[in-house]
Amino acid sequence: SNQMLKMSPRLLLLLLIFAGFTETELASADGEYLIGTGSHDMTGPAAEVNLMGYANIKQNAAGIHFRLRARTFIVAESETNGSRFAFVNLDGCMASQLVTIKVLDRLNSRYRFGNLYTQENVAISGTHTHAGPGDVENAGINRSPSAYLANPPEERARYESNVDKEMTLLKFVDAATGKSVGAFSWYATHGTSMSRDNKLISGDNKGAAARFFEDWFASNSSSTAAGKPSPSAAVNIDKLVAKAGTVKATGGETCRETTSQGFRVRKDREFVGAFCQSNVGDVTPNVLGAFCVDTGKPCDFNRSSCGGNDQLCVGRGPGYPDETLSTKIIGDRQFKKAAELFTSAKDELRGKIDYRHVYLNFTNLEVQVEGKGTVRTCPAAVGPGFAAGTTDGPGAFGFQQGDTEINPFLKMVRDSIKKPSQYQEDCQKPKPVLLSTGEMFDPYPWAPAILPVQILRLGKLIILSVPGEFTTMAGRRLREAVKATLIANGGGEFDDNTHVVIAGLTNTYSQYISTFEEYQRQRYEAASTLYGPHTLSAYIQEFNKLAKQMARGERNSNASTLSPPDLSSEQLGLLIEPLGESPPDGIKFGDMKQDVAQSKDGHFKKGDRVRAIFWSANPRYDLLTEGTFAVVEMLQGGGKWVPAFDDDDFCLLFKWGVDNKTGSSLATIEWDIPNEASPGVYRLRHFGSAKETVVSAVGYFTGASNGFAVA
Repeated sequence: SNQMLKMSPRLLLLLLIFAGFTETELASADGEYLIGTGSHDMTGPAAEVNLMGYANIKQNAAGIHFRLRARTFIVAESETNGSRFAFVNLDGCMASQLVTIKVLDRLNSRYRFGNLYTQENVAISGTHTHAGPGDVENAGINRSPSAYLANPPEERARYESNVDKEMTLLKFVDAATGKSVGAFSWYATHGTSMSRDNKLISGDNKGAAARFFEDWFASNSSSTAAGKPSPSAAVNIDKLVAKAGTVKATGGETCRETTSQGFRVRKDREFVGAFCQSNVGDVTPNVLGAFCVDTGKPCDFNRSSCGGNDQLCVGRGPGYPDETLSTKIIGDRQFKKAAELFTSAKDELRGKIDYRHVYLNFTNLEVQVEGKGTVRTCPAAVGPGFAAGTTDGPGAFGFQQGDTEINPFLKMVRDSIKKPSQYQEDCQKPKPVLLSTGEMFDPYPWAPAILPVQILRLGKLIILSVPGEFTTMAGRRLREAVKATLIANGGGEFDDNTHVVIAGLTNTYSQYISTFEEYQRQRYEAASTLYGPHTLSAYIQEFNKLAKQMARGERNSNASTLSPPDLSSEQLGLLIEPLGESPPDGIKFGDMKQDVAQSKDGHFKKGDRVRAIFWSANPRYDLLTEGTFAVVEMLQGGGKWVPAFDDDDFCLLFKWGVDNKTGSSLATIEWDIPNEASPGVYRLRHFGSAKETVVSAVGYFTGASNGFAVA
């Protein structure tokens, strides 16, 4: 479906703080809604920090594939004190409870008048990168099809596929000018196109889709050419090669803290395109299927293993064996569907802005289940199928998905850490408890107990903010239940045209939510369903309560006083800050260690890779937020160099490493020359920062390579 919002022309400024998140604009006055969109760089440390998602202790950051961004939209009713909410979509693995708490604290300190932004009306959601109706074809398949088949056949018969192929897109348009200012879409596929061996920070396929979408919109706007280099009118290869030969490396030079920001290619863009996550639990972007790496044959259907070894069963993306290409392809498929919906959007949204939110202790919820009476959720626990991992990222040796027993040795190891209570073992059945995380509290709780449940309403669009990963069928059941409750209690305000979407991994993270039937199979998603077999029923029950309140215009008079703990003061950090460094004697930061090697025929062609290595420093001294570590510059008339590509481009990689002989840091820049690159003279430039000692001030440097010709 494609939903469209209109806004009035008068703009106000709203500062929304999120770890450096800057500003978003709001329209006001005579429009039906006030609308704001904003985006900010949130790329983290590009060296030595473990990447989130695969739980691979060897997967430490060593560069940037392309930058991560936080994108947000805010909608508000135009009248004074009208309802509003903010939705933030992160190029991150998930929202964390601690980040949510700190963002709300910052908002509360900035907006001291009233409760403008609270946990009630702010949603922070993750795209689920491991390094956000139109059908999207071949951007995701079910990675646990045997578990899906456990669902009732009459229920499965209602759907054409074992994954949701629907994308919902929300388009924001200025009512006065007709200018589009943003679009947010929801579609379920895992951010696991980049593998567990990747060490470059990456927004994965959803971050790629957002980059492609925003670039596509910019290329179709009148201001596209601003800041972009101009192509040569005519190409004389010999002259290009000769000119490139006169351009020598600059050597390392000092620069200002903000210098790299001036070399960004994408500056002052107003349009924001976000690709949000949905009920992604069992959906993989590795659409070619899972195969045994030793034989090349398909993996065991029920256990996703090869001869009993889970580590040999690995999914293949459409660009196999090139994971970067797979990321691009899956991102491109989502982008193209979003662009199609964006172009054809005509169904204008109208109606109330509303929201409901509650914190609940999910470790002991009483749930009414038809045919079973009163049941309860359990303290959090994971089973052995969790340790087996998935076809996107195989886990530990000796485990398989679907394991329903734990061998005596592993039980002994488990019990030495924390023996689960008998109540826990009974409550979690048929899941055998591998780790009773809900009963483990040292040095702080191993699993969340208090979870947020939230509903956001924008006219007939209903967004369900869920703090985990619902499987395909679990998400379908939740959407249908909430829609039915709204229709039954809304007095005609809700109908079949009411559209419900799930925003996965929002506000905090509590792993997976499978159906009761899938839980019996104990594949990865079920083994990671923390609160026992009735977890989904608990969510449906509690979301229905909020939906009934929303439909009837009621507020919860007996609202819970629960709130999640702020554990920031108890966090353990094992990574030491960089202590200071210097390049080898006679060398400056930004000098070339290995300059661009000229090609055999004197120039490079589209599709070639250009590579250079600079003497550098640990990129953790300064993250260069809204700046860049790497730039491709193009020579213009009058000897002026203009940035053509930066480290937010898919074709340009920044890699950090250490020289084996000297122990000094190295920065490698690799440019895969894209089709859109114009013929001309280019060079590679690096930016960085360093401290000589732990107490020194941070200094900034840059350096550029020899020139080279592209024809």
